[in-house]
Amino acid sequence: MKNITEATSFILKGLTDNMELQIILFFLFLAIYLFTLIGNVGLIILVVGDPQLHNPMYCFLSVLSSVDACYSSDITPNMLVGFMSKSKIISIHGCATQMFLAVTFGTTECFLLAAMAYDRYVAIHNPLLYAVSMSPQIYVPLIIASYAGGIVHAIIHTVATFRLSFCQSNEIKHIFCDIPPLLAISCSETYINELLLFFFVSFIELVTILIVLISYAFILLSILKMNSSEGRRKVFSTCGAHLTAVSIFYGTILFMYVRPSSNYSLEHDMIVSTFYTIGIPMLNPIIYSLRNKDVKEAMKRLLRKHFHIKH
Repeated sequence: MKNITEATSFILKGLTDNMELQIILFFLFLAIYLFTLIGNVGLIILVVGDPQLHNPMYCFLSVLSSVDACYSSDITPNMLVGFMSKSKIISIHGCATQMFLAVTFGTTECFLLAAMAYDRYVAIHNPLLYAVSMSPQIYVPLIIASYAGGIVHAIIHTVATFRLSFCQSNEIKHIFCDIPPLLAISCSETYINELLLFFFVSFIELVTILIVLISYAFILLSILKMNSSEGRRKVFSTCGAHLTAVSIFYGTILFMYVRPSSNYSLEHDMIVSTFYTIGIPMLNPIIYSLRNKDVKEAMKRLLRKHFHIKH
């Protein structure tokens, strides 16, 4: 029998081995990370500090911003350290923690985007009853359920993945400890893991996308019944931002996880993973700020108040 040595740590190979390129990428991703934190934390402060934004829609938005900030913080700092380090080692427990948090925040964002679509439908279908239909007794449990769903999903995959043996190689050709690249280096049978990944991601995506599509179908019917062009513009300004964020996020998740393992490509998937774990958390505050009239007005009020106090 062969001697089998279980891996106790992994090496995250990252985007490149070129030192000069790594230095350039370090400053690029540092700038993106700082912008992500400033944008998302700034949006949270804006929602909390402006009384006119104290409604369920912007409560969901502030929670989404907190998820994006945490999502990026789970991946980017470790990647920045890797750019400046030769070893690029991550312990098996650190790897499991990183995977658990990444799956938790990614899944939570899926559920939150679906809940936000339902919230927009309720607000547009019957605005007079919006405060009653989306009271704290309704939207707070939706937020809690989104986090709970993310945690349960993360536990399933983290436990299933780290029960495997990793004895062939400890080099993960990826930017973080994601499920597919870990399955690729396992010396155990991974069929059950691939089945779990396909089933749960497909189910979560199908349910949340259906909620989004049905909500926006009813929103479209409500828009067609509107007589006021001003009302239509306001609906498009609030829903357009959310629909843009949904399309980008769901599209990349489907591309990454809902497909046969034979189609797995390390190079392409690293680029896609970089986009949805680092790029999307940076884009969301831009999308919701530039395409949302209420957020822009709140920013103007905050700036006027700041300059008035300073004067």
